[in-house]
Amino acid sequence: MEFFQKFCYSYAIIINIGGLYMSDTKFTLLTVSSLDKIFPDEPFQPQTPCTGAAMFLNERFSFQAAYCLEGPQILHANVALSGSLKDEVVFRQTGLVPSELPIFPEADDFLLRTTPGLYPDPLYPVKEPLTLIPGQWRGLWFTVPAECTLPAGSYDLTITFTCDDGAVLGSCTFTVERLDARLPEQTLLHTEWFHTDCIADWYKTPVFSEEYWTLVEKYMKEAAKYGINMLLTPLFTPPLDTAPGGERTTVQLIDVSLSDGTYTFNFEKLERWLSLCERSGIRYMEFSHLFSQWGAGHAPKIMAKVVNTGEGMQGKEPVKQIFGWATDAASDEYREFLEAFLPGLMEFIDGHQLRGRCYFHVSDEPSRQHIPAYLYAKKLLESQIDGLPIMDALSDYEFYAQGLVGVPVCSNNHIEPFLENKVPGLWTYYCCGQYQEVSNRFFCMPSQRNRILGIQLYKFNIRGFLQWGFNFWNASLSRYRINPYCVTDAACAFPSGDAFLVYPGEDGPVASIRAEVLMEGLQDMRVLQLLEELTDRDTVIALMEDGLDTPVTFKQYPREASWLLSFREKCNREIIRLLSQK
Repeated sequence: MEFFQKFCYSYAIIINIGGLYMSDTKFTLLTVSSLDKIFPDEPFQPQTPCTGAAMFLNERFSFQAAYCLEGPQILHANVALSGSLKDEVVFRQTGLVPSELPIFPEADDFLLRTTPGLYPDPLYPVKEPLTLIPGQWRGLWFTVPAECTLPAGSYDLTITFTCDDGAVLGSCTFTVERLDARLPEQTLLHTEWFHTDCIADWYKTPVFSEEYWTLVEKYMKEAAKYGINMLLTPLFTPPLDTAPGGERTTVQLIDVSLSDGTYTFNFEKLERWLSLCERSGIRYMEFSHLFSQWGAGHAPKIMAKVVNTGEGMQGKEPVKQIFGWATDAASDEYREFLEAFLPGLMEFIDGHQLRGRCYFHVSDEPSRQHIPAYLYAKKLLESQIDGLPIMDALSDYEFYAQGLVGVPVCSNNHIEPFLENKVPGLWTYYCCGQYQEVSNRFFCMPSQRNRILGIQLYKFNIRGFLQWGFNFWNASLSRYRINPYCVTDAACAFPSGDAFLVYPGEDGPVASIRAEVLMEGLQDMRVLQLLEELTDRDTVIALMEDGLDTPVTFKQYPREASWLLSFREKCNREIIRLLSQK
């Protein structure tokens, strides 16, 4: 079996074709790995040039073509694909979006740049002809989807740039070796908070209209494509990143009626949501937080049909807010509501055989001063959900030590105490606060800093990974809506890349470099799990850390993209060797 990780590249240079171009015109085209980021305003020096690579049969694999025109005038070009891989690749153009806040001032130096400007990130459908602006490097993104049915073997893709008159500017070829093995299914629970209010707001479609449900399904399928197998499920409008006293567009799945002090609940919308999840490949649900963010002090916004049985008012059922910021979370009124609602939800869970697939939340990111309020809310919830797990994001081990959280979701820069105490079923997350040392996915970070997460998750046997921004297209605290193609940092609140992983396209999602690279990291985890099945865990970790000065941790890991690629190649080669001996 030949493995392709060739650290070489080819240039395609055409000078004075047919007398059309000046003699000082030069076109450069080369293939590089997915880990390079190509900026238009600086010379491109690939850290990982390559003309080929290996992949498993059910793996999603990407590489890039980088190109640059040098000359006195703008040219237009078309791109032709040929070779045995031609009909199997998804072909996209890397777009540029602005960042005013690439990173916080006190960040480390493992960054590509810190200046505001244009950053490569969205992956657009290719619209030809391409405009070649002299002196600007640009990129094309090629993906072999996991659903590709080509058998094991070697396949080529030739990329050719031609001018309007048919003259060839240049071409290059990439070779993919499809390995005769399949990765195991993903065991990691992975959620990126899914904000359906942002979908409704962007597309200006009424919540729960047929158009809304169609769009939600498209975004669910996009999430599943990138290894997301759990979705934030808005039983009630999630009380997340909302200014005190503010509110977000209502996306409440549970229909509530209140008549003469008695609550009734309709679960039809939740039923439809579940159906979409299952059709899209989403297996797990995390129910939206039942108490307000940062301390469990208030109830979420809850809307209800309030039936007025007074004289002359029969039949009138105005929908109005019955709980929210004005509600003390410890009030008798809200307790009575939850005691009425949660048994019905448990019936729904049991009726649909969802035990083992559902997680609850109390309050996101509480701190020590919130312990009494959080403990009250947690005990109230526990009394109604018959042992189903409660998970919450936190960074203080003391919360877990006191038994406040059964499934702690700790930040990757505060995970050490949890690891030292061997917390079972541990989750981790990152967000805007994890910008020193650890993995993250900001625009300004090298892609290997994004991808290394998969190896870390494997080594420390992490059960789940959470990130809050699959598609948060608002300013911070949801003070107003933003255009994510123009504002990528939640109005200078979070480093660009924190708040969303996908962009809103004309009729569905537009993916990003960061989504593709994160998926590669999750696949690295599955590769290591496959190797462990064929050997043992100690052998895998020894292979991982062979030649390293220090063991891999969440804060210490190889910085070079070449290390990641060569390590994957070693794992690939060893897996095929071991399988050949069976």
